[in-house]
Formats: sequence, C-alpha cells, structure tokens
Amino acid sequence: MMSDSRFEFVKIDVQASEHIAAPAYSYWRSVSRAFFAKKTTVFLLIVVIVFSLIALIQPILSGYDPQIVPNINDASMRFLGPSAQYPFGTDDVGNSVWDVVWAGTKTSLIIGFIVTLINTVVGVFVGAVWGFSKKVDKFMLEVYNIVSSVPYILIVTVLMYAIGRGFWQLVFAMCVTGWLGTAYFIRTQVMIIRDREYNLASKCLGTPTGRLVTRNILPYLISVIMTIVAGDIPGAIGTEVTLSYLGIGLGVDTPSLGRMISKYANYFNGYPHLFWAPVLVLAVVTVSLYVIGQSLADASDPRTHM
Repeated sequence: MMSDSRFEFVKIDVQASEHIAAPAYSYWRSVSRAFFAKKTTVFLLIVVIVFSLIALIQPILSGYDPQIVPNINDASMRFLGPSAQYPFGTDDVGNSVWDVVWAGTKTSLIIGFIVTLINTVVGVFVGAVWGFSKKVDKFMLEVYNIVSSVPYILIVTVLMYAIGRGFWQLVFAMCVTGWLGTAYFIRTQVMIIRDREYNLASKCLGTPTGRLVTRNILPYLISVIMTIVAGDIPGAIGTEVTLSYLGIGLGVDTPSLGRMISKYANYFNGYPHLFWAPVLVLAVVTVSLYVIGQSLADASDPRTHM
C-alpha cells in the first residue's frame, strides 16, 4: 500500500492568488535610471549646472555693472590678452570679458527659460482643449493657418519695433505667438489619443472632459512635452541672441550674449578672443541643453523602460 506522506494539502490563500509576480514599477524611477545611464548626458548636465551657477554668482561677486564704463583713456587696461587675472582678456573699455560673458549668459539663460516656460504652459493647455473640442478646433485652425504663414522672427521683430526694446518687452514679443506651434503639436497628439477605447469608455460613463484630459491624455504626452522643451530652450536663447545681435532686442544697458557677439565682432581681426569667448559659451550652453532635453524626452517614453 502506497504511503500518503508524499502528499500534503495546500491551503487556499486569496491574497496570494492576487499577487503579481512582476517587479514593482515606478515611472519616475525608471525615467531617472534611463536618463542617468548615459554618461555623455550626465557630463553635459554637470556642464550646464556649472555654467548656470557661474552665470548667477559671478556677476554678483565681480560687481560688474554695464552702466558704469571704466576710464577709456587708461590704455593699459584695454585689449589685454587672456591671463590668470583676466581669463578672457579685456575689451575696448577695459572691462574684464570674463565678467561680461557671464553677465550676458545669465540674461540669455533667464530669457530662454522664462519664454520656454510660458510658451509650454500656454501651448499645452490650449492644445489639450483644442484637440478635444471640435468647436475650438475650427477657430484655432484658422488662427494657426494665418499666424504660421508669417515667419516667427518677423513677428517678434515687428513687435519689438512697436513696443520698444527691453527685457520684458522681448519676453512678451517672443511669447505672443510662440506658444502656437506647441499648441498645434499637442492638439495633434490629443486627437490621436482621445478616441482610444478607454477614453471612449470613460466618456460614456460620464467622466468630465477636464478629468479626461488631465488624467487620461496628458500623462501620455510627457515625453512629447519634453521633446518640445528640448528644442524650445536653445531656440529661445538663439532668438534672443539674433535679435540682440541685430540691435533690436534688449536695451543698451542689459548685457547679453547677442549684444556681446555683435559688439566684439568689430574687433575680430585684431582681437579674435573677444568674439570667440561669448560664441563658445553660447555654443556649449545651447548644444548641451538640446542634448539633455532629447535624452530626457527619450527617458520619459515608457517604451524605453525595461
């Protein structure tokens, strides 16, 4: 007779039957893991942080004031070459180019981040409503078709001539229509997602439109929004530099990389270091911000998470 000692009864555990064997998943932890896995991105992030800190702190420590012009008659301080005391040399009035560069970098970074923040917030909000409402869609399409037919830089230039030069005038001019491209892109993405089965089911169950947009649609667009921001920040800095280079952006007393490039281009033949100092800082900042933004956009895409 076979013994029953090889068998035992198993107790039924309701909670164990509901247990999911898959590992715990955290979206933001996966985003950070994917982002920091790229050594190049981490290096560029450190570079941007260091540059930003220098741009914020150096003008305060140096006491540089663009409204105070040193004694131009003191020829001993003019057009000095790079040295330990003056890493970027001195300019035509004896100012340390190191101090001027970081003061200009501070202005350009602040404008880039403020303009991008305003355009992204307004563009995402309007685009979400635009893509979900057919009534709004008809009106906004006409607005978009009219505005998009005019070059963006031309609109900003005309506004700057109309309202005058200045920091907040430039921010206003760059934000008047700057959000429209973001809104149109978000509108297209919302229209793709809004008709999926779970959204149709939520709508049939009486879920409010606002909740559908904020809970069912926008979370899926995080990577898309990151992609937009990745291009908008260096783009805004580039627009500021272009307008300041042309002399229609910031005021005379406001330092910026564009104004420096425009001014020091006149001394390129004899003192090229004056021109290359702001150009190299601008190139490093804009390229680093773009690469970081693209990496963050890729990391924000759940399809890249393992």
